Amino acid sequence: MKYWLAFTSIATAALIASAQTADAHIVASRLGDFYSGGLHPLTDLQDLILWAAMGVLAGSLGASKGRWLVLAFPLGLLAGLGFVSAGPAADAGMILVLGLLLAAAVRMPMALLCAIAFGLAVMRGAANAGDLGPETNRLLFAAGLACAGYAAITLTMAVTLAFRRPEAGASMAWRGIAIRAFGGWIAAIGLMMVGFAYAS
Repeated sequence: MKYWLAFTSIATAALIASAQTADAHIVASRLGDFYSGGLHPLTDLQDLILWAAMGVLAGSLGASKGRWLVLAFPLGLLAGLGFVSAGPAADAGMILVLGLLLAAAVRMPMALLCAIAFGLAVMRGAANAGDLGPETNRLLFAAGLACAGYAAITLTMAVTLAFRRPEAGASMAWRGIAIRAFGGWIAAIGLMMVGFAYAS
């Protein structure tokens, strides 16, 4: 037993001593900035909440109104890369507004929905552009960000449409209530974030 413990200790010490620095980033690949643009929103809680809330809102209004977001949202992200971020208070306010729209089950025209989605995308594009370094290939980063926005909005709308199933009748009415409850939670998060933004 002592022999086994001594052997394990020596082997562990040898492994620790021979360890080198890990290089986990894609340095040599030309697509590194593309992946960075696509994955960067996943590292920001505000992006996750806002993109999910926007997709659920569009999906809850139906496919005919939401389909234009597939184009408007990525274009807004690209346009936002040229602006300066509005700050955390604006993001918190947008979370609150989207949550209230979902909770109240507001029916809105397609043009207003697209305008809200485009404005949100411009805000989040500007926020993502604030983290770009001078060595970043902006074209690849923008392409990755736009692809991520397209995929996120499209998939969230599709899941919401499949979940909502208004053609199923009264037996599935609880699904609309669940979407409104989700909106209430989003609004509560937005209210907390507004408070934090103005308290600091």
